[in-house]
Amino acid sequence: MEEPIPVMRDVDSGTAKLLPDVDRARAWLLTVDGSPQSYVDLDDPTHLEFEYARRIAHVLDAAAPPHRALDVLHLGGGALTLPRYVAATRPGSRQRVVEADRGLLGLVAEHLPLPAGSWIEVRAADARAELEAAPDASADVIVADVFGGARVPAHLTSLEYARHCARVLRRDGRYAANLADGAPFAFLRSQVANFASVFPHVCLIAEPSMLRGRRFGNAVLVASHSELPVIALARRAAGDAFPARVEHGEALERFAAGAEPVGDAEAVGSPEPPGGAFSVG
Repeated sequence: MEEPIPVMRDVDSGTAKLLPDVDRARAWLLTVDGSPQSYVDLDDPTHLEFEYARRIAHVLDAAAPPHRALDVLHLGGGALTLPRYVAATRPGSRQRVVEADRGLLGLVAEHLPLPAGSWIEVRAADARAELEAAPDASADVIVADVFGGARVPAHLTSLEYARHCARVLRRDGRYAANLADGAPFAFLRSQVANFASVFPHVCLIAEPSMLRGRRFGNAVLVASHSELPVIALARRAAGDAFPARVEHGEALERFAAGAEPVGDAEAVGSPEPPGGAFSVG
């Protein structure tokens, strides 16, 4: 059997690379301009290498009883790691993936094709535009993992964006977003303010060291019209290889104290990660 070899291609957002994992026969790391974007194991789509992906998977797992099919809208696609996870853990789920980078979608379709019968629809389009066009109360879960380079685009960080998410989600639906920031957390605090002004229930899942401001890193923001299973999420997050905690209630209010919602006119993208924070060779 031939050893898999790296694949490199120019895509819309930069230079994409697919790097084989020497420890897993059909697993690949996708990077764009050196920043890790996705990890996919074609033989085991439930294997999630990135910690933030595991934390979003905890939200997906707790969104409904096991194996119940869900309607999921994915804003941002990458190598389709989480859509593959949902297809494997909740067969029959209807999933729509919106990814703006057509070149990246072509690369993934060619080298990391979706399994037959996955019920995953992939569209090359702008995430905000597709969200605004989505019908009211049409999604059980919205997963947001959109990065232009290493930054979340500004039009996906505003109060108006949060309101569209609230409109598209069903009453017991969940929103889960992968965000990145570091102390003093101006961006992350503004995101909490945006979603807390629209949703009555919000929490953050992140490593304690990140929330203490010791390093730049990822945090998963979760929001819902209905009460969140924070105890179950905390138990799952604490059991990860890199344990995380769930910040909610008064602790989250203290974290975001003084932050105001940010409208479209003032919205900015997430901060540029410090040199080497996420890049690989």
